[in-house]
Amino acid sequence: MMKNSEELKDRINARKHELQAKLSELKADSREEARTRTESIKAKLDELEEDLKDGWDKVSDGVAAKLNKWLDDKS
Repeated sequence: MMKNSEELKDRINARKHELQAKLSELKADSREEARTRTESIKAKLDELEEDLKDGWDKVSDGVAAKLNKWLDDKS
């Protein structure tokens, strides 16, 4: 894997862990806002899983572009 791919993988994994931690925090919150945010985060993580369904070894330039866009989306 190229250096840029390794860097992208590291950034993706860091953001994924950040979102998973946020999900854990939101589990204790029963407000509607928290439920909405939980669903948003789950959708974002599902999108990531779909983009990586073929594994890191098969990440094309198009998928890498989608992953970078995923990282830029702060929702």
